[in-house]
Amino acid sequence: MDDVQPDPRPQFRGAYLDHAATTPMRPEAVAAMLPYCTAEFGNPSGAYAAGRRARRALDDARDEMAAMLGCAPGEIVFTSGGTEADNLAVLGVHARIGGTVVTTAIEHHAVLNPARRIGARLVGATAEGLVDLDALALALDETVTLVSVMAVNNEVGTVQPLGDVVAAVRRAAPRALVHSDAVQAFSWCPVDSALAGCDLVSVSAHKFGGPKGAGALVVRGRAALALTPVLAGGGQERNLRPGTENVAGIVAMAAAARATAEERAAAGAATGVLRDRFLDRLAREVPAMVESVPRSLTVPGHAHVRFPGVLAEELLFLLDEGGIAASAGSACSSGAIEPSHVLRAMGWNRPAAREAVRFTLGPETTADDIDGAADAVVAAVGSLTRLSAMGD
Repeated sequence: MDDVQPDPRPQFRGAYLDHAATTPMRPEAVAAMLPYCTAEFGNPSGAYAAGRRARRALDDARDEMAAMLGCAPGEIVFTSGGTEADNLAVLGVHARIGGTVVTTAIEHHAVLNPARRIGARLVGATAEGLVDLDALALALDETVTLVSVMAVNNEVGTVQPLGDVVAAVRRAAPRALVHSDAVQAFSWCPVDSALAGCDLVSVSAHKFGGPKGAGALVVRGRAALALTPVLAGGGQERNLRPGTENVAGIVAMAAAARATAEERAAAGAATGVLRDRFLDRLAREVPAMVESVPRSLTVPGHAHVRFPGVLAEELLFLLDEGGIAASAGSACSSGAIEPSHVLRAMGWNRPAAREAVRFTLGPETTADDIDGAADAVVAAVGSLTRLSAMGD
């Protein structure tokens, strides 16, 4: 009898609908990673055989990531994840050439917080969760050295008009570099073409089936001359990111990226169908539900909604009791008391922002997951609505 290999992905008793926070590791990533967690433990900077094998694996992974990100292998800088890549882009450019940084009020905190630290200009957003292009145009002048606009918003899932952003920057601030946090984009968008006009691009492995603790920053062309490391140490990664590379994580990231890119179109179409099935069912059975942004503006895996009169934290507690994993927004700020800065930038008032819930699907989400989650949401909203009415 053939041995049955266990599925390395975690099993949930309900449905996992928080893929924007993190994704289960792909079997391909686990298989690629394991040898470098055990026998092949060499330091890639070592001159001996084990070090050379680690260096070869690192170089192969760099080649693969470059092919999928649309850049040269030498333009890949490996990092510990999206946050470090974003910080290196924002703080690294400012430390080297100064000037003014421009970013949006709906960025992930990995961009927003370092940008605020150096006095960046913040551009607002539309009610649909898109960068306000008119406001961006007004913020651009000859002092601007970096513009950072995310590819896909991590909370509401909107695909940002990067082509228009790049065109505006080239027109009004030609010496400025363009950075994009593409952490939420890789699973759904052909980033090699969609971000072709950007000088700096950040990605994170655990958002597309790779391990936590691995990421990359694409540093194209002249951006290399405008960037300085934000950490002090050795000369790894073109002297831009010191520290021994996470070979196991990087190899696994490349394997996950390759599998994701190969399946992206089919997975996106199938996931979009399931997302629409979920939202259509909720709209029928909970007519008060409000979809935060038009589905046509988002990636297929995002469903961001609010249920008027129902606090998100109470709804999420009941869903968790039933094994449904969802969130109230960014995983990095889910413990915060303050309502989402993204929703506030979109014009939502505080009470409405506290009612918002994010459901995010992935390629392994099934119809049974969606139907079970819809059952749980309908029941939980009904229960909380009845309790609220009794309290009144």
